[in-house]
Amino acid sequence: MESVQQTVTANGIVQRVRVAGPPDGLPVLLVHGNCSSSLFWEPLVRRLPATLRVVAPDLRGYGDTETAPVDATRGLRDFADDVAALLDAPGLFLPAARPVVVGHSLGGGVAMRLLVDHPDRVAGLLLSAPVSPYGFGATRDLDGAPTTPDFAGAGAGGVNPDFVARLAAGDRGEDGPNSPRAVLRSAYVADPASFGEDEELLLDSLLSTATGDANYPGTTTASPHWPGTAPGDRGVLNALTPAHFRIAEELVAVAVKPPVTWVRGDADVIVSDTSLFDLAYLGSLGVLPGWPGERDCPPQPMVGQTRAVLDRYAAAGGTYREVVLAGCGHSPHLERPAEFVAELLALAGRRA
Repeated sequence: MESVQQTVTANGIVQRVRVAGPPDGLPVLLVHGNCSSSLFWEPLVRRLPATLRVVAPDLRGYGDTETAPVDATRGLRDFADDVAALLDAPGLFLPAARPVVVGHSLGGGVAMRLLVDHPDRVAGLLLSAPVSPYGFGATRDLDGAPTTPDFAGAGAGGVNPDFVARLAAGDRGEDGPNSPRAVLRSAYVADPASFGEDEELLLDSLLSTATGDANYPGTTTASPHWPGTAPGDRGVLNALTPAHFRIAEELVAVAVKPPVTWVRGDADVIVSDTSLFDLAYLGSLGVLPGWPGERDCPPQPMVGQTRAVLDRYAAAGGTYREVVLAGCGHSPHLERPAEFVAELLALAGRRA
């Protein structure tokens, strides 16, 4: 299929949305991750059958959607509210549509929030390398217990400032490990050859990220605990932290439990029990000085946390399926598109 862009005013902001397929097709909502946009789904959309109605928005501060601020104290609810408003926006879905919601990385957290807040509007969840239901960083065990009272080490304070500066400058070069292109190649996938001819398109998507205190990465606060910073109250990376995004209990308790498919790669370096973006794990490797040790600051068991929460979701009446793709990194829909499409269509076939 080929997508077209539409402009929609919903939840008080101007949103740009990619749409493909007939209005009466089986509804699918694609929610992209951090430092990307709806364009990141385009290689997948080309592979989807024309029987689907696909809607893929640019989240606030990404792509061509309005650069509205992100209130980190609401967790990912700013994004989820924007997406929820699209469900009834004219011209996108049929009235009262219940789409299968596909969320990648940060978008997986948005999808969880959408289910909890609007359980009657979600037919199924496909979580692709999703953020843990206990947020990103600064938790120590499968129950999401914090490593410090202020979640030190999580949030905007952990981002590389050189990467942010290059992102803001629209740097398309290849020099150094912090260039957006280098990060795209090294962190988003296990093998950049999986980009095929789409690398420039995907780089465009990454570079569309709005930078600043109100968006990416956000604000920081000082902490007496290692590594000296804690989450602020504005911006994307703070919204992702367990200080503000802890949805595990709500997810398990949601009254309507659609089927969940969780797809992940075993070579993911972003969402992992050994994440190269978790400061505690980097400290354990000796990359960051002053790490207080395993007892006080263990790496976050991100994959284990998600499995533990989904086990509880299933025990409470839901169902889920975990799909692990060998040799795949953080973007299963780009790296293993055939398997990903098969999982999406299987989940769509199970919708109530």
